[in-house]
Amino acid sequence: MKYIFTILFFAYSSLLLPQTSVCGQFHRKYCVFEDTKSENWQYNAQSKSGLFNQGMVSKLRCVIYKGMDYRISVCCETDKLGDKVNFKIYDSRTNELLFDNATADNIQNFEFQSVSTRQLVIEVMVPQGATEKDKHKATDAACVGLLIEHKITDKQGF
Repeated sequence: MKYIFTILFFAYSSLLLPQTSVCGQFHRKYCVFEDTKSENWQYNAQSKSGLFNQGMVSKLRCVIYKGMDYRISVCCETDKLGDKVNFKIYDSRTNELLFDNATADNIQNFEFQSVSTRQLVIEVMVPQGATEKDKHKATDAACVGLLIEHKITDKQGF
């Protein structure tokens, strides 16, 4: 009987493991810029990756702290979703739109200084439609990464 439970446990675990690790650390590998080390950017543990369908929207709450610079980068599997992922940043308390990359030439990263500690909501949306590379066939799902980096704001002035 123990033997059967052991086999069932390992069979069940082997089925779940690939599903949970499909996109696990995608953001750490594909959203990183060359200047990360030279400019002292540090990885922020609020970063995430996930499996997205075309047209899917997901929101992530994160805390930013006063006196810090932040860089938010979004990336995806370009061969499946193209190279443009939309993201918006909102103040979670007031729901005020602070940044929308669709109005900034679809840049995939955004740097800013925080003048106060507050919560943000980052909304990531994969556009609906086919990509150029897959001959205009829609893709079921692909990995999308949201990398948040931070560093202490450089002292300016006297």
